[in-house]
Amino acid sequence: MSDDDYVYDEQSGEWVARSTLAGGSAAPVEVRDAVGNPLADGDSVTLIKDLKVKGANQTLKRGTVIKSIRLTGDAQEIDCRYDGIKGLVLRAEFVRKR
Repeated sequence: MSDDDYVYDEQSGEWVARSTLAGGSAAPVEVRDAVGNPLADGDSVTLIKDLKVKGANQTLKRGTVIKSIRLTGDAQEIDCRYDGIKGLVLRAEFVRKR
């Protein structure tokens, strides 16, 4: 094998063989909320704790509903939108599936 046969996988932080990466052997990441319910793209979630938003000078209160979430490659982070806050990323441990 030559050096071109290995690719750096950013998710695992390791160099892996190109054939392994192309084979799709990586299992999809399963994201679970604070009580253990599985989350999927498009779900609505409710905050279970008041959260201060860095850079927005705003606090999201407990019980706030966040609609249409998107899963990232990380098992603990979800991407979402909320009025007035761009690029909001929440930890799955602070939300409950609605």
